[in-house]
Amino acid sequence: MANLALLLTLSCLLASTLNADARKQTPSVVEEEESFLREIGGGKVKLAKLHLYVQDLRIGHKNATVVEVAKAEGVTDNSPYKFGSVHVLDDLVTEGPGINSRPVGRIQGLTTNADLSTFGIAMNLNFVFTTGKIAGSTLSILGRNQVKDDARELPVAGGTGVFRYARGYAIQTTYSMDFATQYAVLEYTIYTTYSYGINEDDVEVMEM
Repeated sequence: MANLALLLTLSCLLASTLNADARKQTPSVVEEEESFLREIGGGKVKLAKLHLYVQDLRIGHKNATVVEVAKAEGVTDNSPYKFGSVHVLDDLVTEGPGINSRPVGRIQGLTTNADLSTFGIAMNLNFVFTTGKIAGSTLSILGRNQVKDDARELPVAGGTGVFRYARGYAIQTTYSMDFATQYAVLEYTIYTTYSYGINEDDVEVMEM
């Protein structure tokens, strides 16, 4: 019994020591992680908000910028949500909701009707900017669009140019929809990080 009591005492002391060491180490780990985040791109990371409108000239519009390029034979035409239908788009992006508002770029990519039970779309889209200091830059948006929701949240997956290292999210809403002409205006509010002023000295070359 004496040996058992001694063993239990030693075990408790060892556990206490390990817990104390862990508590001492935890703050330094967190600080290192936070420091690493601050140092991405040489500490040159900012948050941007973009408010844009997409002129979505859908299938059936006389000047359609959305076309169907594939569908599942025997499935899509019998599905209430057009499951398996794949579309490619090249829509105008404008500063305001009117189609004659100042153009700021294009949104290009693929959308797929990817839900059997509701109107859910898998999206792979790229905003291609053509004006201002972000001209020539792109933002990539991927994810699931629950079309019937009033506001749809989509992740910002990355970007190029000014938007290298981009991460964030976009809120998409339907500003207007004319079913007679198949003309929709989509409103996007995008929150994204971006890096600026990065040079070769900020980059570590990784040996393979």
